[in-house]
Amino acid sequence: MQAVRRSFITPFDRSDIQDLIQSMDDAIDRMNGMVKMVRLYEVRTFEPNMQAIGKVAVEAARLLAEAIPLLERPGANVTRLTELTEKIVQAEGRSDDLHDEGLKQLFRTYGQSAPMQFYVGKEIYEALERVMDRFEDVANEISAIVIESV
Repeated sequence: MQAVRRSFITPFDRSDIQDLIQSMDDAIDRMNGMVKMVRLYEVRTFEPNMQAIGKVAVEAARLLAEAIPLLERPGANVTRLTELTEKIVQAEGRSDDLHDEGLKQLFRTYGQSAPMQFYVGKEIYEALERVMDRFEDVANEISAIVIESV
């Protein structure tokens, strides 16, 4: 943040930079929280939909990694940035569907017979969903920057 404050020229508004940094930090915090939860509950295997959400999260992270450098010139990269943010929003929607289906399957499998396993699985699904929600927040910040730069 000190570097942002000392810079004379930024590619877009400084408050937008701060909002973007905050949303990215929130996403990283959620990912770290997910790792802590897996370690806390000593989870060694993951349900198929958990794995699928994890793959969607990796996809969203790759899309964000491509988008961030393009913000150096948001006006010139408006088309690609818009495509990337739309893909991230779509990925978050897919993760919502996987989350809902995974919870349903988890309840059917463990809801009555192994409530603790159901609880742990539910917590993991919720943590995965929060990661994806934060990725969508970053995409929304990028979209706002793009809109302001056009």
